Amino acid sequence: MHDELVDHLMRSTPLSRGEALRVVQDVLAYFDETAGDYVRRRHRELQAEGLMNAEIFDRIAADLKYRAVAPPELTLRQLRRLVYG
Repeated sequence: MHDELVDHLMRSTPLSRGEALRVVQDVLAYFDETAGDYVRRRHRELQAEGLMNAEIFDRIAADLKYRAVAPPELTLRQLRRLVYG
């Protein structure tokens, strides 16, 4: 799976084949995360840092624009519904 990318990482870094494969798998898993899963995960992480919801949702809304495949812009209400149901 993705042998060309794994080979490139092995040539351009000191990674072994197993390590390069793991990096590729981790990156793919990161980008497979749905918008909803991303919002819920980031909410938990930022809440654990002690941030309040107003700042959390502002930050998440701004961050979503920079995802590899940006979802449609979500309203504050839609973000809250993703977290709280």
